[in-house]
Parts: sequence; structure tokens; C-alpha cells
Amino acid sequence: MSEPRYQVDVSVVTRYLPEQSQPEHDRFAFAYTITVKNNGSIPAKLLSRHWIITDGDGHTEEVRGAGVVGQQPLIKPGQAHTYSSGSVITTQVGTMQGSYLMHAQDNHEFKAIIAPFRLAVPGALH
Repeated sequence: MSEPRYQVDVSVVTRYLPEQSQPEHDRFAFAYTITVKNNGSIPAKLLSRHWIITDGDGHTEEVRGAGVVGQQPLIKPGQAHTYSSGSVITTQVGTMQGSYLMHAQDNHEFKAIIAPFRLAVPGALH
């Protein structure tokens, strides 16, 4: 079996930012570090992002934009691109999920899925 031509895997590490949060004003800030790894056989450029951010009350916000943190990295097979960003929600717990639109060097476009991950204030989940 040949290796997949288009396979981009996304991993996420999150961190609560108490110094940027204001719990008394329902403001909870989180940082996340994302690694986008090209496990396919063709270089691919990350063109855009689509996020769905859901707070603990079920309210959702969608965010779309070009690239990530001002970049549209070209990721070669076997290589990865890591970046950090952040999000603010109005509850102690929430989730983020989404996708990246990728453009492979053979002009094929595909989505790299970002599986749901949790944003949580330490101790908020028992």
C-alpha cells in the first residue's frame, strides 16, 4: 500500500492564562500551541483557518481567516509547523474545533481537520 498523498495531522496543547483572565467579568483567557504535521507525500501550504469556538453555555462563535498568526506556511512531507495563539471565552470550560484549508503542490486542495479540544480552567472539571 502506498503512503497517503494528502495527510496533515494536527495536535494541540492548551493552557489557561490567569493573568489575562477576569473571572468576575466572565472572561477566561487560554493559549494554545498547535503543531500541523504533513504526513503525506506532497508539500502543502496552509491557506486558511476555520474555527468553531463553543463556551460552556453552548454559545458558538465561528472564526475564519487567511493563514495562521499572519503566516501561510508551506509544510514539506515529514515536516511540521508549530505556532501559538489564544482565545477568550465567557465560561470556565469550552471547546474549539475546526479545519485548515490546505493547498498541495499538485494544485489539489483539501481540509486538515482539527479535532475538538477542551479549554478549561484548572479545577473546573472534576
